Amino acid sequence: MPVKLDNREPLSWVNATGDDDTMLQNLQANILKGHVRDHLHILLLQFGAGEQGATEARDFLTRLAPLVKSAKTQLKELEEHRLNGTPGTPYVGVGLTRLGYERLGLPSDRTPSDDAFLRGMRDPGTRDKLGDPETAQWEDGFQKEIHAVVLVGDEKSADADARLQEVEALLPGSVQVVGRERGRALHDAAGRGIEHFGYVDGRSQPLFLTEDLDQERRQQDGTSVWDPFQPLERVLVTDPAAPNPGTDFGSYFVLRKLEQNVRAFREAEEELADALKLVNSDRERAGAMIVGRFKDGTPLTLQSRPGAHSPVMNDFTYASDGAADKCPFQAHIRKTNPRGSGGFGSPDGERRHLMARRGQTYGERVDGDLPEGDVGLLFMAFNSDLGNQFEFTQQTWANNDAFPKSGEEPAPGLDQVIGQGERPPATWPRVWGEPEGQEAPAARQAVTMKGGEYFFMPSLPFLRGA
Repeated sequence: MPVKLDNREPLSWVNATGDDDTMLQNLQANILKGHVRDHLHILLLQFGAGEQGATEARDFLTRLAPLVKSAKTQLKELEEHRLNGTPGTPYVGVGLTRLGYERLGLPSDRTPSDDAFLRGMRDPGTRDKLGDPETAQWEDGFQKEIHAVVLVGDEKSADADARLQEVEALLPGSVQVVGRERGRALHDAAGRGIEHFGYVDGRSQPLFLTEDLDQERRQQDGTSVWDPFQPLERVLVTDPAAPNPGTDFGSYFVLRKLEQNVRAFREAEEELADALKLVNSDRERAGAMIVGRFKDGTPLTLQSRPGAHSPVMNDFTYASDGAADKCPFQAHIRKTNPRGSGGFGSPDGERRHLMARRGQTYGERVDGDLPEGDVGLLFMAFNSDLGNQFEFTQQTWANNDAFPKSGEEPAPGLDQVIGQGERPPATWPRVWGEPEGQEAPAARQAVTMKGGEYFFMPSLPFLRGA
């Protein structure tokens, strides 16, 4: 049977047959399920011009294809590791920009057609929509014309480095590396993934596979309140340049380098705690109000203090916090996943805007160090509709001071972590669960966009035949 992207039942990769199984064999890894890659290399590539440049770029993709892992291989390796402890192989992924497709010499009807993808992230209209700085303020590699991205990662640094050398050995002279990024995962004392501000990150993700949903129910905290299931149409689209449209799919990939000013964030936490006159252990709630979770991942809407059971909770909504007396509307995780509190009538109306995030921290620091730059997040996400997912989340939710109380005063304010723009004072719950909020300064800007681009992660059959 043809692959049904709009199927309201999750796909079981273990039991997949026919076109479903072929799709998994033809799809790149990391899209349907995040790939373990504590160490990550990112190469930003520029193809040569003219017929020779196109020929050499296509030849490079063809020779790179055997190193690019399929979704099916990734899932099999994960299962073998779970059962036998067998280590997996390094991850390699590749994506192309609209200009990259042009350099390959492909006609427009064989190029992915998403409007945002065709504009690109460097476009003035895109930057205006997202509130991004002028490209002259971006880091050098992102200022250049980018045609492709290659991701190389693994749990072990040596294995990631070795696979990177294999990739670089395939580069012809006409394919230039115009930018490099290196990510390294951070973990807290309990082994949980965190970002540089110190908060558990990446817990709330859309899930597409039966096995992942079963694991969420059995080994996490359940799905009875918040169902993380999303149909495949939220992340996959037909690959227009591949030979078999019924089984060859890809996904739109967002890459953004977000620099974090750790010192400024710590000062913002202290300033908010002082303004609200929070004392003793309750001062920790100031940072939780900015993020929406405590550092250990405890959702602020559920508890006034950290210490929720492990694993990090995700089975919750804001149904019992409609007035934001516990978790402010402007908290980062509430802005970017309102869970039914965003004026859509139900969480279902909001789910279509969620995306599969695959971020990775970059930069190194020692405990106690408060860097003002050179550390941050390599934000990555897979989308089926860039405008309705990533751009909507950034523009309509994070950067919109009125969301989710359109027309009401006072406005909640911007997303206190990634919102771009002016930050007027906001209303914060001085006492957790009490109806009387207090106006206090918004958290100062501590995240700066340093560059990025939109890519399409094509199917393996396309890469093999490029």
